[in-house]
Amino acid sequence: MITGNIWTWRLESTDQLPAVRAELRGLLSLVSRLEPVSDIEFEEKFLLAFDELASNALRHGGRPVRARVSFGSEGLLVEVSDSAATSPPTPAVGRDPSQGGLGLGLVAALASAHGWVTQAERKLVWAFCRRMAPRRRGAFG
Repeated sequence: MITGNIWTWRLESTDQLPAVRAELRGLLSLVSRLEPVSDIEFEEKFLLAFDELASNALRHGGRPVRARVSFGSEGLLVEVSDSAATSPPTPAVGRDPSQGGLGLGLVAALASAHGWVTQAERKLVWAFCRRMAPRRRGAFG
């Protein structure tokens, strides 16, 4: 379990995602000033994982969709829930990439751990991105 900053959103449409991403990017930037994230690439990977899970829930799950991000010393956790508890997330296998549906595979590649559960008649899909230890400068730079 991650303890630290927790942010939540109620999502109704994919039209909301650009604004939510921008808000989340700003929150991560603000927190990073106090507790630096290893690098900008880490934040961008996490934002991509967030976007994939949120857009999947909006496209394939049931409303309402709720997104929650937890920021702690170990890393970042995104949890996205929807009301389609009986519809498991299904990765695209053997599908032409031009047909889409590769988001869950992308999340699996970006995250340190990922999964899904049903809770209180809701499906919750999650991804955890572990923070890397900050790089230390050696004697030569």
